Amino acid sequence: MPAGKDNTNLFGWIGIIGGLCCGLIGIIFGTLSILQAKKWGNSPVLGYIAIAVALVNIVAGAIWNANRT
Repeated sequence: MPAGKDNTNLFGWIGIIGGLCCGLIGIIFGTLSILQAKKWGNSPVLGYIAIAVALVNIVAGAIWNANRT
């Protein structure tokens, strides 16, 4: 076991919630969650969900801004 604390779930949930507000935060914390999951041997699902939520937020924001005139 590596030394330190397993923050996989913490980073995943911060990424999901942050991805709803700011896409970049969701991508950063989602990536951190995936890296922690690989380090500790956990499931990286929360990280992938965080990145997906962030990307949906970014794309939806771009479409919404493109249609405003």
